[in-house]
Amino acid sequence: MDYTLRELECFTAVAEELSFTRAARRLHLAQPPLSRHVRVLEEKMGVRLFERDQKGVSLTAAGGLFYEETRGILPQLSRASEAVRRAARGETTRLRLGFVSAVLSAELVETFRKFRGAHPQVQVMLHDSPPAEQLQAIAEGRLEGGFVGLMPDDHPAGVKFVPWRKEPLLCFLPEGHRLTKLKHGMQKKLRIGLADLSREPFIAVSAGAAPAFAALVHTLCREAGFRPRIVLESPRAQAVAVMVAAGSGIALLPESLAHLMGRAVCAVPLKESPEITHVFAHGPGRMSGAMREFLELLTVHGSSQR
Repeated sequence: MDYTLRELECFTAVAEELSFTRAARRLHLAQPPLSRHVRVLEEKMGVRLFERDQKGVSLTAAGGLFYEETRGILPQLSRASEAVRRAARGETTRLRLGFVSAVLSAELVETFRKFRGAHPQVQVMLHDSPPAEQLQAIAEGRLEGGFVGLMPDDHPAGVKFVPWRKEPLLCFLPEGHRLTKLKHGMQKKLRIGLADLSREPFIAVSAGAAPAFAALVHTLCREAGFRPRIVLESPRAQAVAVMVAAGSGIALLPESLAHLMGRAVCAVPLKESPEITHVFAHGPGRMSGAMREFLELLTVHGSSQR
């Protein structure tokens, strides 16, 4: 590398601000030295990185390519510096955990808070990704564990599972849907039978992202005597709930998502009272002390999250 980090920092600021004035202000640097750093960088590379005219500043084709290739360098260096500072403070252990929006709840956040309070030396990093991606990352060692939802029928060799929470499966309906109205004017809590959904357009979590959950929905509908007419799919359960709120169809989703969506959707219990069991997946090999302690807290605290 024949350019300095300062030159890269100046280039990145101008590329993102498309203004030498704003870039200099962002870096707390006078404009002449900033322009000089960019000019020296262009000379070293032998290409023009910016076009400058009366209309303003724009990236050349070479400048755009250079920005795309280098945009992650400065954030990575910042993260590396923060990791070193954490290590100096004694935070030497890192837990990389995956999760899906369907399991996120105030109780789970409280579990993380309690774990952090009891183990301040452990840095917990959360990665939002679908179950299938989590399982692959766990098997490859890129994640120590993950909240993958339901127990999968097919999974990478060596990955282990721990049940940690049960919750009902509800029917999510858009506001004003005909099935949300109370029958005969009786003021009692509404419950819907699965058979009542046979003619409804379904929005579903895609089988590629969450095969176990997708299979469960199909099984429940088949047992009720129909095949769901799926009109839209998404790898994210929360996106499915948002599409329901927009009026695109109905969905079967975990109760915890109802709390996240608030009044945007109507989440109605089912007469069949289907229930799902969430599992936590962790990788093969010897489990770290931090992971054992986290799992212990999760299973104890999770048993009350119902």
